[in-house]
Amino acid sequence: MDYSDDFLKMVLRRTRVIACVGVSMNSVRPSYFVARYLGLKGYRVIPVNPGHAGKTLFGEVIYPDLGAIPKDVNVDFVDIFRRSEAVPEIVDNALKCLPGLKTIWMQIGVEHEEAAARAEAAGVTVIQNRCPKIEYQRLFGELRMGGFNTGVVSSRL
Repeated sequence: MDYSDDFLKMVLRRTRVIACVGVSMNSVRPSYFVARYLGLKGYRVIPVNPGHAGKTLFGEVIYPDLGAIPKDVNVDFVDIFRRSEAVPEIVDNALKCLPGLKTIWMQIGVEHEEAAARAEAAGVTVIQNRCPKIEYQRLFGELRMGGFNTGVVSSRL
């Protein structure tokens, strides 16, 4: 799966509310620090994890599944931190329960072609096997501070 930098930037710029499916409360888990980072970048992050439902993370209630998120929360992006075999159910739930959904993003190592095709047929953008935190840092010049050559020229400080 090859995505242009302009395409990824467009997706990240249009996003406002992210439901993070499979988020952990353990601060050393990738799902925790990705969700935390995205929240620090101005996105509203809605945590989804049945094992922690009802608890609070990053100032938001953790929901057991996408269908439990209140209808007045306009989730437009679902970030999936689950194994590939769990993706079809998550995608079907997202398509059914989230009327404002624009993007389904599957984390590094997570892919499911059939579920992606269903989402795309419904008009939802799908990105597989990528991390929005890494892409955000790369595309908006933040990785350079760590010594990485992003190939992106920016005058931002």
